[in-house]
Amino acid sequence: MGFIKREAKKFDYKPRYYKGEGNPYEFKHKFDKFRTTVGKRKGIKGKFNAAIEEFKNSENGGFNKTIIITIVVLVLIFFYIIDFDFSIFIPNND
Repeated sequence: MGFIKREAKKFDYKPRYYKGEGNPYEFKHKFDKFRTTVGKRKGIKGKFNAAIEEFKNSENGGFNKTIIITIVVLVLIFFYIIDFDFSIFIPNND
């Protein structure tokens, strides 16, 4: 039934003999402390904007020459395979 929205029940279970900090049954991803896209519930636009901001604020400024060159080469190979005619972009002076 799509019109009834139910959330999973959350229980605050604490083991009887555990003397450590926090909940030992709490699951966290390995890289959550480094990500900005994980956490609060956001719509698709919020997730996309957060991912773009995280990409821009990465170590190398979000630009990786190797990936760009690889994509360009693969696109050119694809154009060669489908026999794409690039002469449509050159103006004809007849």
